Amino acid sequence: MLAPSLWEDLFVEQGLVVDQIDVLTAPDEDNPVACSLFQVRRRARVTSRPRTSRPPEPNGALGVGAILYGPKGLLLGLHRRGTRELPGGKFDLGESMKGAVVRELAEETGCTAREEDVVLLGTLVDEVGGVVRLTVAAVVTSWDGEPTDQEGEGVGDWRWYPLDRLPDGLFTPSAQCLTAWRPSLPIDHTPAEFTPFAASQGLTTIELQ
Repeated sequence: MLAPSLWEDLFVEQGLVVDQIDVLTAPDEDNPVACSLFQVRRRARVTSRPRTSRPPEPNGALGVGAILYGPKGLLLGLHRRGTRELPGGKFDLGESMKGAVVRELAEETGCTAREEDVVLLGTLVDEVGGVVRLTVAAVVTSWDGEPTDQEGEGVGDWRWYPLDRLPDGLFTPSAQCLTAWRPSLPIDHTPAEFTPFAASQGLTTIELQ
C-alpha cells in the first residue's frame, strides 16, 4: 500500500487538492485492516475581471520610429512644425509593432516594406508634461520605392543625410531612436530609458541589406 503522503502527491499531480485524510481502523483489535479516506476536490480555476468600458484618462503615448539607412544615407523628413524626423507615428488598434512600422512608412513616404524586413531594436521611455511617451525604435533593412511626399501627411521633403552631416532640429523621439541604434552619434536630446529587445542585442549597426 502507498503511504498517505504518496497518495497526496499523486492527487496534487492530477490538479486535485487534498482537504483531509482519515484513517479508519477495524473495531476488532485482532483485525489489522485499516482504510484511508481521502477528501479531495478539484482546484478552482482562477478568474479574471474584464476592463471597465469607460476609457482611462490619457496618460501615455505609444509610437514607432523607423530607421532607413543605406548607400544614400539616413532618411529624414521635415514636419510642418519644423523638425526633422524619421518615418513613424502612433499605433493603430490591433496592429503589431512591425505592422505599425510598415504602415507608417507607406503612409508617410510611399515606400513599401515587409514585416520580416523590420528589426525591432527596443523601447524608449520618457515623460513629457505628465504623459509617458513610449517609442519603439526599429530598423527597416529592405524596402521598395523612393520616398515622396504623400497627400494629407504632416511630414514631407524626404531627404537622405550622411551620418556625419545630420541636420539640427531633430524631433526628440527620432533622436532617441538614432542614439539607441548608434550610441556614438553626436546627437543631443533629452534622456530616455532604452530597453533593448533580446533578439536585437548586438544589432545596433544594422544597415541596408
